[in-house]
Amino acid sequence: MYIHLGDNFVVPSKEVVMILDYSTSKSSPIITEFLEKQDAEMNGISGMDTKSIVVTVDKIYFSSLASGTLKKRAQTAFDIDFQTGK
Repeated sequence: MYIHLGDNFVVPSKEVVMILDYSTSKSSPIITEFLEKQDAEMNGISGMDTKSIVVTVDKIYFSSLASGTLKKRAQTAFDIDFQTGK
């Protein structure tokens, strides 16, 4: 299954490591340091306000969708995966 991140960005649900709320992450020095070190692997979703950060196995995406929305989409994808065994 796949998770739509907005603006035609889609990632395989199996590759998602974590979904972070952007405004909350700015206040964490650990997350800030992590993002600075991963700078080369980041992909922005152009022309939109960032509301969440999606960390995958290979890249980091900035999404205009709320972290709660992405969490619901991810949960739905994982529920379907568990039900079908695929």
